[in-house]
Amino acid sequence: MTAPVATPDVNVDESVSLDHPWKVVVWDDPVNLMTYVTFVFRKLFGFSKAKADQLMMQVHVEGRAVVSSGSKEKTEFDVFRLHGHGLWATLEQDA
Repeated sequence: MTAPVATPDVNVDESVSLDHPWKVVVWDDPVNLMTYVTFVFRKLFGFSKAKADQLMMQVHVEGRAVVSSGSKEKTEFDVFRLHGHGLWATLEQDA
């Protein structure tokens, strides 16, 4: 029989905490019409027309808007769906 092998201590990067939720940021682009962006927000996230319009205008005026937040897996899926609809979206971890 062989003796068990000790595993080294794992260094945890504390700058990436699992406690902080992730957020999905949609960025302004020169391609998609504002009506289409509103449509996608309503379809994917179930926003009311007023909420989708408000987020779309935030993207248009400020260049970005947070449209979703939660676990990394959920937000990665949201980014994937937004990309599937031709929108430019990225993930950020909340500080």
